[in-house]
Amino acid sequence: MRIEWINPAALVRPAEGGLSRRSFLKAGAVVSGGLVLGFFMPGSNKFARAADAPKPVYAPNAFLRIAPDNTVTVMVNRLEFGQGVHTSLPMLIAEELDCDWSQMRGELAPAGDVFKDPAFGMQMTGGSGTIAHSFVQYREIGAKARAMLVGAAAEQWKVAPAQCKTSKGFVMGPVGQKASYGSLADAAMKQPMPATVTLKDAKDFAIIGKPTRRIDARAKSSGKQVFGIDFMPPNTKVALVARPPVFGAKVAKFDAAPAKAIKGVIDVLEVQTDRGGRGVVVIADGYWPAKQGRDALVIDWDASGVEKVSTAKQMADFAALAKTPGAVALKADMSKLASAPKKISAVYEFPYLAHAPMEPLNCVVDLKADSCTVWAGTQFQTADHAAVARTSGLAPEQVTVNTMMAGGGFGRRAVPSSDYIVEAVNVAKAYRAAGKSGPVKVIWSREDDIKGGYYRPSHVHRADIGLDAKGKILAWDHAIVGQSIIAGTPFEPFMIKNGVDQTMVEGMGAPYDVPLNLTAHTAKANVPVLWWRSVGSTHTAFVMETLIDEAAHVAGMDPVAYRKTLIDPKHARHLAALDLAVAKSGYGKKKLPKGRAYGVAMHESFGSVVAYVVEASVTKGVPKLHKVTAGVHCNLAVNPLSIAAQVEGAALMALGTTLPGAAITLKDGVVEQQNFGDYIVARMTDMPQVDVFIVPSGDAPTGMGEPGVPPLAPAFANAIFKLTGKRLRKLPFDLQTA
Repeated sequence: MRIEWINPAALVRPAEGGLSRRSFLKAGAVVSGGLVLGFFMPGSNKFARAADAPKPVYAPNAFLRIAPDNTVTVMVNRLEFGQGVHTSLPMLIAEELDCDWSQMRGELAPAGDVFKDPAFGMQMTGGSGTIAHSFVQYREIGAKARAMLVGAAAEQWKVAPAQCKTSKGFVMGPVGQKASYGSLADAAMKQPMPATVTLKDAKDFAIIGKPTRRIDARAKSSGKQVFGIDFMPPNTKVALVARPPVFGAKVAKFDAAPAKAIKGVIDVLEVQTDRGGRGVVVIADGYWPAKQGRDALVIDWDASGVEKVSTAKQMADFAALAKTPGAVALKADMSKLASAPKKISAVYEFPYLAHAPMEPLNCVVDLKADSCTVWAGTQFQTADHAAVARTSGLAPEQVTVNTMMAGGGFGRRAVPSSDYIVEAVNVAKAYRAAGKSGPVKVIWSREDDIKGGYYRPSHVHRADIGLDAKGKILAWDHAIVGQSIIAGTPFEPFMIKNGVDQTMVEGMGAPYDVPLNLTAHTAKANVPVLWWRSVGSTHTAFVMETLIDEAAHVAGMDPVAYRKTLIDPKHARHLAALDLAVAKSGYGKKKLPKGRAYGVAMHESFGSVVAYVVEASVTKGVPKLHKVTAGVHCNLAVNPLSIAAQVEGAALMALGTTLPGAAITLKDGVVEQQNFGDYIVARMTDMPQVDVFIVPSGDAPTGMGEPGVPPLAPAFANAIFKLTGKRLRKLPFDLQTA
């Protein structure tokens, strides 16, 4: 791995402005003898405005805790599941607080109004929004805490605050006085909260922009980190649910006797599952007896009245629908299409994809008569907290949702229906109704996780492009067919416009100045669907970047040069990322080994642009990705190491979508895959060399959790075309049918 970045100190403009209103809530007590700050940033909340939600009451919540030993614990208002927010958010506070980095700690915040994303208006982790949305927020927390510490020291020393300085967790007075933050924390709590603060100039940054090792790296690499699946409060019982094989099906009858005969099994109960279905839960002293008990169950399922999807028929139906007019997303003149001297016609197919994080879903619920406490690695704390209250029948203030460290998620832990959380509460309710008490932990096996629904939707694209004799695009008629991930969720009122799910068409067109006529069809199917890392760009980028490459071939032009003729000048960030990747890869200058070829693609998602130049080969019909050079434009790089890690992981995950077997298929309503033996993900042996280069920028940071995924597969496909002359129209790749 290689990574290059530039120290942003000479580049970054101070983060002034931002959201128009900021207010702070000061906690009414000292936690562990330290300073506690609470924070809420309202405004710029399109989700709340769209839903016209009433303004909640914000209770004081700790964002920052300074202990007597001078350690500083930052409450991380997101889920940490590998993306590095447990480090990047404390970096922002440490910078403005003037702490020594060795003093910093991170702690995942529970569900709470005060921890809501300042842009989304709900506590969540998604949309690559952590740094993009909290860059100013967390820096201001640090700056205000620093001002209060200085105020406390100045009061003790009878000097003006302006005469004091701070450095590495200490306040220094004008005549040699020195006090640690830990010794000042109690007094600082009594200081008035500053109305405004001046944030540091970038030239003074000591932490932001520097490659910083993760706070949680040692615990994770040593096996000491407790993930959700590890967490077991005293007297916890383990539950495994037998879910219907067809989504929404019910239990006709079941025989619990064989399961109850297993040593360690406590009870077998019928429970409500997701989407109106019914299942059977086995509750036992541990995972193994629960699994043995579930395996021993005899269940007759009733799938009458629910649709039974089969993949082959669905793809055929989607392809037929793509030939008809749909809801208009972009309108362009198609009068030149029929008479164009050169044409490209293509149909693309994309399968359902499982999220398949390394840690399967799990949730601990301790349900009592007057309270419910939940422990889960949730991306949607606000939604899940409300779902727990609704399902348990308790008031919101009687519910606590604790955020646990998670081993991946890629969107699966951010479900508007809160499916696995609600199911776990239903299990706890059934357990309590059976006269039992104590915490219950619902664990999903790998098979449960892959067969359990909420997939990246399958899609079909149909494209008809007309070009002139020189390869200039005259007209581009395009249709997309797939399920909506937004319909039926709280986001529908403002993310479905004119009948078009905006996530389905995101990434189409820009940055290219082409006459694109884009329509979309929203299909319905009895398959639960959800965002998957990089959402709609998982398929739109592949279509756009392979078709642009094909148009370059028709035009007889170099793919990079052709792209540059089409990029609208206002998309300077695309050009910068592309130029950086090209320059660092040696494209056009370095001679590749025999049997290798370059492939190029770029895409913007979540405000960031990633351009890839890849090197690939094909041996006996099997493609191999050898090297990836990434040009990244994400504005200011807060932690270059985290950016590199995100790009590396995203590239490997995207590579996985190209491998044979990387598809979820259904037959008669039943998912055919169940584990990594038949649902293929990329392995360590598939990992190419990845070099990451970051375009220097002084603008506020944009997202990096997802943008590395979309351009990898099309860059790989474009290299394969150079080697084989075959245009790949499907994921995963199949050179035999291309």
